[in-house]
Amino acid sequence: MEQLVEALSLVLRVDVLITILLSAIFGLFVGSVPGLTATMSVALLVPITFFLDPVPAVAAIATASATAIFAGDIPGALLRIPGTPASAAYVDEAYALTKQGKSEVALGTSLITASLGGLIGVLLLAVFAQQLAAFAVKFSSVEYFWLGCLGLTAAVAVSSASLSRGALSLLIGLLISTVGIDIATGHPRFTFGQMDLLDGVSFVPAMIGMFALSQVLRSVTVDLDVKVPVAKIGSLSKQMIGTVRLYWKNILRSSVLGNLLGALPGAGADIAAWVAFSLSKRFSKTPEKFGTGHPEGIADAGSANNAAVAGAWTPALVFGIPGDTVTAIAIGVMMLKGITPSPRVFETDGTLVLAIFLAFALANLIMIPLGMIAIRLARHALSVPTRILMPVILIFCIVGSYAVDNTIFSVWIMLALGVLAYLMEENDIPIAPAILGIVLGKVIEKNFLITMLKTQGDVLGFFDRPVAAVLGVITLALWSFLIIRALRGVTVKQELPS
Repeated sequence: MEQLVEALSLVLRVDVLITILLSAIFGLFVGSVPGLTATMSVALLVPITFFLDPVPAVAAIATASATAIFAGDIPGALLRIPGTPASAAYVDEAYALTKQGKSEVALGTSLITASLGGLIGVLLLAVFAQQLAAFAVKFSSVEYFWLGCLGLTAAVAVSSASLSRGALSLLIGLLISTVGIDIATGHPRFTFGQMDLLDGVSFVPAMIGMFALSQVLRSVTVDLDVKVPVAKIGSLSKQMIGTVRLYWKNILRSSVLGNLLGALPGAGADIAAWVAFSLSKRFSKTPEKFGTGHPEGIADAGSANNAAVAGAWTPALVFGIPGDTVTAIAIGVMMLKGITPSPRVFETDGTLVLAIFLAFALANLIMIPLGMIAIRLARHALSVPTRILMPVILIFCIVGSYAVDNTIFSVWIMLALGVLAYLMEENDIPIAPAILGIVLGKVIEKNFLITMLKTQGDVLGFFDRPVAAVLGVITLALWSFLIIRALRGVTVKQELPS
């Protein structure tokens, strides 16, 4: 109790509270701009943390990352352009609500579930940090391989298109992920002599092109003066209360899941959102509503990705292993401020760590009023004619792509994949599975090769660890289910009279 009082005294200082407030506003702004990810918002704050004490410095990073993850839902719901990769899993669901004139339903659900998911994640972080980190650090290449395969399977399973089209999209994404240096031989693959492709296709330009630029290309084929109808739903707070009452079990389940996935180094909020969205559809009593604008999937994925943000701090604090890119930056800042991540961090810097938890919780609370203001302001973007809005979005696409590594080549990547995504959607091939294929392709290939080397080519080695065996069986069972469902669908079509 004495340590808690000391931690509160550190957090409830004027300078810390002002830092949290300004960081929240900054995170909302950066996250809502396509291409300027949560990682970028944190990276931009690093120079400022040099002049801050340890608690406000780390609090600034935690706050900006949490609010930026939510803010990515704003352009996703309004314009079908996810501001951050974590918003990509449910962008179609949110945008479908906007097209029905229910943009505040989508964003209200995102806001309250993001806040609650973050709070639950922080609570789990404070209570089970050491246990979760000890579990996560035991994961080897085998578990990561099956986890990646399970994520890819989830992308196909939740696709609103047919199984064959979803699988084709996934294969396109996996093909793009093979660009770069071959992990096994060290030779370049599909680089066509371009040095910029040796590290592969950068994910942020790919996401911007496939979601944002494709939307711009689709828009120029219709009436450029068209406006999306904006419906006034009334009290946003009532909408959020209704969401909690209706989906509290989903929020709790996905928050725990997101926290666990966030504690796995490299998993991150985007993978947590995909897995939670997939499970949401599987456990839903109305799975047929998914893809038509159903808040249930948004509630699950929205709570999971913010809980994962908190979960990523578990291995960062206890073992110095970054759970994602944000915590990788946070580790550097903590060490700069004299906080050394280790299993004994709760003994050596217990008060400071507890203060960080409290600042994280405060950031998720302050997200609600600031998020409501952001939603009210952002909804006016829908009243702008397409001929004005789309050129502005195109400028953001170019700036966001260039800002990744300050090269024009990233802009060309964005343009090329934007055209590809436009052609895919024109032929009813979904984009989301391709995006996840790009994200997880290299992870799966790397862990597959490492495992094959360790087992000397023995396939049974993929099942010789308990957790790996469970993940493997679940993945193979899901593959079998999808294949059987697809074959039955073909059989039924053949038996129908022409």
